[in-house]
Amino acid sequence: MDTVAFIRLLQDTMACTDRTTAKRIIRFQRASDYRYFLQQLSQITSSSSPQKSIRQMPSIRGIACRLHPEETLERFSGRVWIEKDCKISVHSSSQKSIVVDKGVPWGVNQIKAPLAWGTTTGHRIKIGVIDTGADFSHPDLRHSLSRGINLLNRSMLPHDDNGHGTHIAGTIAAANQLQGMIGVAPRALISPVKAFDHNGSAFVSDIILGIEWCIRNRVDVINMSFGMKTRSKALLGAVINAHNAGIIIVASSGNDGKRRFVDYPARYPQTIAVGATNKLRRVAPFSNRGAYIDVYAPGDKIVSAWLRGKYNEMSGTSMATSHVSGAIALLLAHKPGLTPTEIKGIIKRSVQPLRGSKARRTIGELDVMRMMQAVEKA
Repeated sequence: MDTVAFIRLLQDTMACTDRTTAKRIIRFQRASDYRYFLQQLSQITSSSSPQKSIRQMPSIRGIACRLHPEETLERFSGRVWIEKDCKISVHSSSQKSIVVDKGVPWGVNQIKAPLAWGTTTGHRIKIGVIDTGADFSHPDLRHSLSRGINLLNRSMLPHDDNGHGTHIAGTIAAANQLQGMIGVAPRALISPVKAFDHNGSAFVSDIILGIEWCIRNRVDVINMSFGMKTRSKALLGAVINAHNAGIIIVASSGNDGKRRFVDYPARYPQTIAVGATNKLRRVAPFSNRGAYIDVYAPGDKIVSAWLRGKYNEMSGTSMATSHVSGAIALLLAHKPGLTPTEIKGIIKRSVQPLRGSKARRTIGELDVMRMMQAVEKA
């Protein structure tokens, strides 16, 4: 592979002042090519160096950069793969600001999490929440957050400027018994990974960098309350790496109300795909459903933490996903060392049947106490 020519091509693209370039992910088929590319790149010190505009993703032997939309890298075919660096969005459908009822939200009660707290509270289980960040000043999250990372501005804490990430964090691990709310696993530790902007949008490359950070920092669970319609081989590669590192990945299925489709990354078999239910234990009308779903959890009218110490009610498969991540933290604190495959099996074996559903009995709603009993029998 003519690596120098490849770098020159990138340099020429970066030097363009017009706005005709598009974000792309380029993966090297050979590790030796990738290593040599990075070595050559570091040696380029001219003012036109593209280094700052190229984001390295070593876990998938890839880079994210801008190219002309029609550029196919044909002359490098057989040595690199190229795909669009697609936009990806958080999964929530509606929201409204409310005054919180103190204590345990209905969803946390419905999955029977409080019944397990005498045995496990998720103590010290690390959950990477790849989202919009978190409100570090929220009284209900004060003891639940670690520093995390801000992938959009690495010099800053991952402060939430949207609210979605804070809502997810609250359901997983809020711990303010007297004045506020309690999440599913109140002694778990959340690492906010800010990959999404104030609009709740991110690029696939941001998600991959977030997954890489989670692997390096040895989180136990990754919460992915977002999705997209198109398949990304680069994202799949990152998900497989996390799965192989023993990390459990929980992903929301999407809010399209579809029967035979779930969004990516929930559709990848290495994740736990989550659909949403309501207070009646029925599948919420907005939730995707069907054979691709691994488990359902409360996702309709969920009250949780919000920006500036407030609370919001939100609906979406995002909210369902946070209940499942919290439940896994409870299980892992009780029985450390369970693999992602084992945990997925335990969850699917211990579901509560849905009401009014013609779905197979093997797909049901999350039940923490049944999970705890299933792991004792395993």
